[in-house]
Amino acid sequence: MPDLRVIVRSSDTLARAGLSAILGAHPGYVVIGENGTDPEVLADVIVWEAGAEPRARPEELAELTESGIPVVALVPDETSAGAALAAGARGILPRDVDADSLAACLGAVSQGLLVLHPELAAALPIRERPAALVEDLTPREREVLQLLAEGLPNKAIADRLQITEHTAKYHVAAILAKVGAQTRTEAVARAARLGLILF
Repeated sequence: MPDLRVIVRSSDTLARAGLSAILGAHPGYVVIGENGTDPEVLADVIVWEAGAEPRARPEELAELTESGIPVVALVPDETSAGAALAAGARGILPRDVDADSLAACLGAVSQGLLVLHPELAAALPIRERPAALVEDLTPREREVLQLLAEGLPNKAIADRLQITEHTAKYHVAAILAKVGAQTRTEAVARAARLGLILF
């Protein structure tokens, strides 16, 4: 099997260098770029390290997830984990994760899986699984849900589907009601557990 090609993103120089060294030394992984590297450059997965600040930069993460390359977010706390999930991260791990767990997560998300670290997952709104939807989603709502899972805001959803932002907001509200969620993050988490989202 060819090596998994990884891009490492972090505003912390030391963290970025450490991640690159750890992954570069791990069999089956090769770091092909760091900050400033265009995500479209043949990467299989991106590692995004949030930094120690409790407020991770979800807008930066959302921009990365728009590339279509799966992103693994390394976050400092539960609040940042929720923001990372809403922004479209496919893997969410604590910043102090060990090298083997990080490598396993990268491999899993590169195959289309969603990976949540147990300590962080416990704080995310996915503990209760609804038995079924209140009402089936329409084909358009399924399209909007998929874009929600990618972390897109209403304006970007509207642009992608060539609808008005008002219509996008309407569809998001309908999705929240049908999956029994209060927030976009919770809606994505519940929909993922119901198998409604393709990762």
